[in-house]
Amino acid sequence: MTRRQSNLLIAAGVWTLYIWISFVVIQTRQHTSVGFKVVHGVLAIISMAFGVAIGVMGWRARRAAASTREPVASTTRP
Repeated sequence: MTRRQSNLLIAAGVWTLYIWISFVVIQTRQHTSVGFKVVHGVLAIISMAFGVAIGVMGWRARRAAASTREPVASTTRP
């Protein structure tokens, strides 16, 4: 994985967390049914877990590429 690809994964993880945290904050201020809040709360937790997982994968790939000073998987063809 190249550094650019790992940066993209990190950005996707941060973006996912930003969107769902904002959504949860907005939902706490609105007067909706308890069922709506529970369902969307569960969706938010699952989505935030995926966002963290994606960010961690990107971070690990970035550190691996930095330690070898080369991409983990070469994208050039011989």
